[in-house]
Amino acid sequence: MTLRPDSSAPTHVGRYTLLTKLGEGGMGIVHLAQGPDGQRVALKVLRPQVVGDQEARNRLAREVGSLTRVRSPWVAEMLDADPWAEVPYVVTRYVPGFSLHEHVATEGPVAGRDLLWLAGCLAEGIAAVHGSGVLHRDVKPGNVLMEGRTPILIDFGLARVADDVRLTQTGWLLGTPGYLAPEILYGDEATPAADVHAWAATVAYAASGRPPYGRGPSMAVMDRTRRGQHDLAGIESPLAEVLAAALDPDPLERPLDRKSTHLNSSHRCISYA
Repeated sequence: MTLRPDSSAPTHVGRYTLLTKLGEGGMGIVHLAQGPDGQRVALKVLRPQVVGDQEARNRLAREVGSLTRVRSPWVAEMLDADPWAEVPYVVTRYVPGFSLHEHVATEGPVAGRDLLWLAGCLAEGIAAVHGSGVLHRDVKPGNVLMEGRTPILIDFGLARVADDVRLTQTGWLLGTPGYLAPEILYGDEATPAADVHAWAATVAYAASGRPPYGRGPSMAVMDRTRRGQHDLAGIESPLAEVLAAALDPDPLERPLDRKSTHLNSSHRCISYA
């Protein structure tokens, strides 16, 4: 990592030149960067508490091996990573555009064929992640970037890197209330069904402009999630029925194809992978 003179802000990370900061979250800080070939990429510098010891770096190295196999037009695939750098980082395809959260806040809910297109693309992207043997673990409107009317899933699988008792004991909730599945809130291990729940909550937000479990204090939102008290008012059939099934508090009742671990293709209103 190269620092600017008289500054703690880096100019280079690995082989990449940092151009501008795009955002930050619990996992790290994301920069628009340029590779040695001139390609623009999204580079995430991971926070010390995420990969602060040998065990965490080993976990990141194992996860990167799986994540680099994910290939889908609906996923910002991982291009490079260095778990062993002074400051570990991961590099993914750069997707210009607003997040789904920002898009809905600015333009209003997604409707009609665009909504079905968004729901189907996201389902196929999640299926591609599952097909590579990993889970996304944090599907939410902020982790969906809009490339025109096409959704691109980002940050897949990295939440597992932080799946560490040290972090959860300090109160770090791995995920976003309102999109986390009820079983995760009860402390159960994540399964593909948890991503199905998060998919449905994200599509419900896109369709209505409202988080399906409402707003307010996190504890209240999580309580409604555990009880299955979601609001799908105004969402048309048959999509509403698909979302309601995918938001079932019981993960075994969600529309999941147990052989291919993605949304069951029997729901014909959307084309799934």
